[in-house]
Amino acid sequence: MWRVLTILAVAVAFGLHFWWRRRFLRQQRQVQLEMEDFQRHQQQTTTDAKAQQQVLFNSMLEGLLLLDRNRRIYLANRSFKNLFGIKAELRGKTIMEALRVRELADIVERVEGEGQMFDYELKLPDLTERWLQVNAAAISNSAGEREGTILVFHDLTRLKQLERAREEFVANVSHELRTPLSLIKGYVETLLDGARSNPEVAERFLKIIERNAQRLDLLIQDLLTISALEAGRAKLNLQAVELRPLAEKVLGDLKPPADSKSVTLVNQLPDLRATADAGRLEQVFANLVDNAIKYGRTQGTVTVGGGKTGDGKIEVFVQDDGPGIPPESLDRVFERFYRVDKARSREQGGTGLGLSIVKHIVQSHGGKVWVKSELGKGATFFFTLPQG
Repeated sequence: MWRVLTILAVAVAFGLHFWWRRRFLRQQRQVQLEMEDFQRHQQQTTTDAKAQQQVLFNSMLEGLLLLDRNRRIYLANRSFKNLFGIKAELRGKTIMEALRVRELADIVERVEGEGQMFDYELKLPDLTERWLQVNAAAISNSAGEREGTILVFHDLTRLKQLERAREEFVANVSHELRTPLSLIKGYVETLLDGARSNPEVAERFLKIIERNAQRLDLLIQDLLTISALEAGRAKLNLQAVELRPLAEKVLGDLKPPADSKSVTLVNQLPDLRATADAGRLEQVFANLVDNAIKYGRTQGTVTVGGGKTGDGKIEVFVQDDGPGIPPESLDRVFERFYRVDKARSREQGGTGLGLSIVKHIVQSHGGKVWVKSELGKGATFFFTLPQG
C-alpha cells in the first residue's frame, strides 16, 4: 500500500515538475518575445526620432553646425552646406579641413573661452562677397564639462547689398540736389550783390536759375515716381492703347532737342494695340527716345519700331546709331543713377533715373526690358507689353 502511494506521489511530483517547467518556459519565452518587441519598438522610436531630428535640421533656413568636444563636425544641416557650397560628407572633419576659413576656427576657440557669441558678422573669403551672421554657444553637461559647440549661420548678403544700395542712393540724390542748388544759390547771391542792375546779366542769370530749378523739379518728380513704382503704390489705368500715335506724339515733343543735334526721328511702329496705362507708357517712350537723342551721335537717327511676338505680347524697340554701350555696363544701365559715361551724362543733364523708371513701369505691366549694344554700332532698348 505504502509502495503504491509512494509511486503515485513520485508520479504526481514528476508531473507537476514538468507542468511547471513547461509553464515557466512558456512564460519565459513570452517575456523574451515581449522584450524583443520592446527593443524593436525602442530602436524604431530612436530611428524615427533621429530621422525627425534630421528633417527638422534640414528644414531650417539658417545653417546649423554642431561640433563635438574635439572640435570635429558632428552635424551640418543642408542650409549650412548650401551656404558654403559643400556637397561632401563633413562628419568627423575639423572646420579648417572642411571649410578652410581661419576666422571661423577662431570664433570656435573664442566661444569655448567666453561661452557664447551673438551677431558676429563674417565675410566669406570669396569673389562673390557674401556675408554671414554667426551666433554660437558652448554645450556643457550637468557637471559643467564642455561637450561641444553649436553655431547658427544666417545669410546677410542681401541685407548688405540693400544697405549699400541705400547708401549709394542717398549719396547720389545728395549730389544731384547739391549741384543745381549750389548754382541757384550762387547766381542769386550775385544778383543780390548788384548784378540785377545790369538787365542783360540779370536776364542771363535768371534763365540759369530757372533751368536749374526745372532740373530740381524733374529730379523730385522722378524720385516720387520711382518711389511709388518700387513700393507698388502706383495705380495703373489699364486700357487699349494705340502705340503708333503715342510714339508719334513723343517724337513730336522731342523734335526740338533732336533738331539741335540734327538727329532724324523715325517712327516704324505698325498699327499695334497694347493693354497699358497710356500716361505711364508715354513716360517709357519719352525716356528711351530722350536718351537715344542725348547719347546717340550728332546727325544720327533714332528709330522706334516693334511687332507681335506670337505669345500674346508686343515687343517695342528704340534704336540709335551712336557709340554704343560697353559690355560691362549692359547689366547695370537700368540701375538708379548708374551712368555709363559720368562726365558726358553730367554735361547732357538728366536725373539718372530715367531707365530705372522705364524698367519699373514695364515690369508693373507684366513685361520685361533689356538692351543690346555693340561698341560703335549704337544701342537698342527693347520692352514687351501685353496685347490689347
